[in-house]
Amino acid sequence: MTGKPSSLNKADLPPYFNIDPAAAAKTLAEPINTARFAKAAAFVARGRDDLAKRGYAPDGKKRLRKFSTWEVCKYLIPVNPAHLRRVLKAHEDLPQGEGEGGSKWFTLEDILRLRDHFAEEGAKDREYRAWRPEGLPAKVVAVANFKGGVGKTSTAAHLAMSAALDGYKVLVIDLDSQGSMTSILGGTVADEWETVFPLMARDYALNLQAENKVRAAAGQPLFPFDETLTEALEVSPRNLVQKTHWPNIDLIGAQLNLYWAEFQVPVWRMQLKSWALWDSLSNALNDGGLLEDYDMIFLDTPPALGYLTINALAAADILLVPLGASFLEFDSTGRFFDMIYSTFSSIEEGENRIRRADGLPEMRFEWDAVRALITRFDAAQQTDLANVVQAYFGDFMTTYRQEVTAMVGQAGEQVSGIYETDYRDFNRDTYVRGRETFDRTWAEVKEVILGTWWRDLQMMNASKEEG
Repeated sequence: MTGKPSSLNKADLPPYFNIDPAAAAKTLAEPINTARFAKAAAFVARGRDDLAKRGYAPDGKKRLRKFSTWEVCKYLIPVNPAHLRRVLKAHEDLPQGEGEGGSKWFTLEDILRLRDHFAEEGAKDREYRAWRPEGLPAKVVAVANFKGGVGKTSTAAHLAMSAALDGYKVLVIDLDSQGSMTSILGGTVADEWETVFPLMARDYALNLQAENKVRAAAGQPLFPFDETLTEALEVSPRNLVQKTHWPNIDLIGAQLNLYWAEFQVPVWRMQLKSWALWDSLSNALNDGGLLEDYDMIFLDTPPALGYLTINALAAADILLVPLGASFLEFDSTGRFFDMIYSTFSSIEEGENRIRRADGLPEMRFEWDAVRALITRFDAAQQTDLANVVQAYFGDFMTTYRQEVTAMVGQAGEQVSGIYETDYRDFNRDTYVRGRETFDRTWAEVKEVILGTWWRDLQMMNASKEEG
């Protein structure tokens, strides 16, 4: 016998049942025109500025916090706190720190001076200064993946800060027109002329000048040379560099107008097909002296394999590819690698066809190392999939998985890195665990960088012996 169906209460139904179209229509505003987007953008701009300045001082400037004796001795200089206090008492010319009692607080400038002192006077078997070979250029590290939300900017920012805390002189170049890295580092960028755009324009202008000399000698009409290109020739890469609140991190920032490069570059390339557009950033780093000015250069790329990302990849010695431990991000990263292959092999094929015809040696792109890095890792939920990702990517993968912690989330809300966050805002164990996730990532990346420097050094010394 079939019983009567029980009556259903509307409250028990899923929310997508019984929607009244007439009532839904009343909730709508008038149709949206293009001007409404400008109004929304203005609101967001104000909100972005307000949120970005949460970590700023009352005078509107971003400043790096001080570091306690405990942090200095645990993370930055391998000395016992009691020994540090004895050294400071014996050398009044050294930075003494601020505060009363046993715990003092030091600026990063203070810590760098203390590192130098211990490197000269301390125990010979301890590493007070991070290793850096003489006579070799900076290592360029690009952080890239064309999937958004994988942690590119936070990874690049924390690696730059880790390197700075290690004593290296760092340049960060923001290639993403969203400018998130620029906000984290407190940069101000008025327009595209304070981004890498003029460097790309300058590279094109120099190539166009050379081509016009050839055309003039052959009696051919010259390519037009507009105001943008004329102005770009006056731009020096060093002029675009701005200081940050970190004493040893400088920045070339980004803002929305940088995206114009993605439209302008192909127009220039169409006019001058011999222009190697992918070398623009690399040429700027070389010719502008930036590879000699810094120890490490970190490139934060947009979430697309456009012309800016292609320039970053071509300029990089080391490529880091962040991804989450999910199927979609694994799949997207595989496609990213495939696009790198198809893009750069196509460039090589086209260039080498011309070079062979001209009797010139062939060119090829080459990277010192590539590492995929799992970010935002939740061991309780994602270990099995992360193991699969590790198995398929093999030696492309870092062994450490960057775990997500509450501390990382809170630092992000303050538009800051975890190294900029005062550990007194947390339980100390929480701080240690939160910091460890980036310390261990830096340890693996640093090992790759030092290994490639060492390999370069051996090659340089062998070349000198042969010479």
